[in-house]
Amino acid sequence: MTTDFIHGYEVVIGFETHAQLATQSKIFSRSSTAFGAAPNTQACAVDMALPGTLPVMNKEAVQCAIKFGLAVGAHIALRSIFARKNYFYPDLPKGYQISQFEIPVVQGGLVTFDLGDENKTVRLVRAHLEEDAGKSLHENFMGQTGIDLNRAGTPLLEIVTEPDMRSSREAVAYARELHRLVVWMGICDGNMQEGNFRCDANVSVRQPGALLGTRREIKNLNSFKFMQQAIDFEIRWQIQEIEEGRAVQQATVLFNPDTGETRAMRTKEDAADYRYFPDPDLPPLVITPEWIDRVRVEMPELPRVMAARFVADYALSEMDAQALTQNRDVASYFEAATRICGQPKLVGNWIMGEVSRRLNLEGVTIDKAPVKPDVLAWLVRRIHDGIVSNNSAKVAFDHLWKSAAVSTSYSEQVDGVIESLGLKQTNDTQALETMIDCVIAAHPKNVAQYRAGNAKALNALVGHIMKNSQGKANPQQVNEMLRQKLVRTADEI
Repeated sequence: MTTDFIHGYEVVIGFETHAQLATQSKIFSRSSTAFGAAPNTQACAVDMALPGTLPVMNKEAVQCAIKFGLAVGAHIALRSIFARKNYFYPDLPKGYQISQFEIPVVQGGLVTFDLGDENKTVRLVRAHLEEDAGKSLHENFMGQTGIDLNRAGTPLLEIVTEPDMRSSREAVAYARELHRLVVWMGICDGNMQEGNFRCDANVSVRQPGALLGTRREIKNLNSFKFMQQAIDFEIRWQIQEIEEGRAVQQATVLFNPDTGETRAMRTKEDAADYRYFPDPDLPPLVITPEWIDRVRVEMPELPRVMAARFVADYALSEMDAQALTQNRDVASYFEAATRICGQPKLVGNWIMGEVSRRLNLEGVTIDKAPVKPDVLAWLVRRIHDGIVSNNSAKVAFDHLWKSAAVSTSYSEQVDGVIESLGLKQTNDTQALETMIDCVIAAHPKNVAQYRAGNAKALNALVGHIMKNSQGKANPQQVNEMLRQKLVRTADEI
């Protein structure tokens, strides 16, 4: 494992990630988990901890935990325990959080990712189920704090790593891979702005070979950009403290993106401070081997496995395969289009190019793209068959994106646009030969340069032909015919 040293210090980073599980209701009640509702409209008696209420486990949340455990190769406990994590804060109505401590549902596991040309693996300690707290609102309350309990009881999977990361780049690469995995599995929406995927980074520094340094936990990092900035600042701050003879105190800190700095929020608690004990209202969580087997059968192909298959089956580069498997919908779109036209490289280039450009421009995901994979497939087929040039296909694609389908078939829709916009390439050999003869006669200097060994002069001649044909000439055919014509006329001379 490559280790980075900063000013002679080794950086040590571990992560705790809270992935909000994609269930319709909360982990111990039937209240909705939908985002954006008016404050306190999605909090029932259980969420508010009214006397006499009892929690009831959400089976779908357990299923999500099993899926994650299988995806990272972890041990899934057949019997796990829920505990009460005691602390006092206004948005925690019970005065404790239901979590798991001694026996979590997911134990161990690995997350593997690429960092440049190097393959990295981060070991997981555990992943446990727990409920989220509410939210304190400090704005627009005339100096007072409001409490919104809509989020109270939302199901979370807290994923804890070993302190295996040695730089901010490695930490962000891990977080990106974990984010890709939970979204791919469909167990988390991954919307960081809505708090669906929140990372806490435990950062410490030490002299090489020394014991682990005192860690400080950077809480609630909700963007990859801020994550790297926060970790980098914290590393510099800790090194400066040590170099100036001050001891780093264990603390929970927050990152301020406006200043680019971290600041201490409170001293960091240890497990003993939370006074964990088994929750008497919840029996042990029992997962049968048969349940695990059913989930395993239903598991989707994992992104790294799919990327390797794309390289093997479609002869894609590893870089292209990785890009096309960053998102499950993108991968499905690619395979659907490729099955129809049989041109994986060309389809991949279009998805990573024009399709991605339009999606980013309009802020939509590929499952909402107006150009469906069948339409793209037929457009790609027309490019491959020489019916339309790549540049003209971009014009057709733009028209297809903006207009609703009116044809009875996808092929008719594509062909209709190509025909109506006059984009069809000229493949008439006689017409092309006439154009080539005219260009050769009009540009003797380029002809002489090419015959003298200047290959770029041929591109200039091709450019003139394409301009004269208004972009409708088949460039491959033009290149071939032009070379043959120049060789013949040179022999005749």
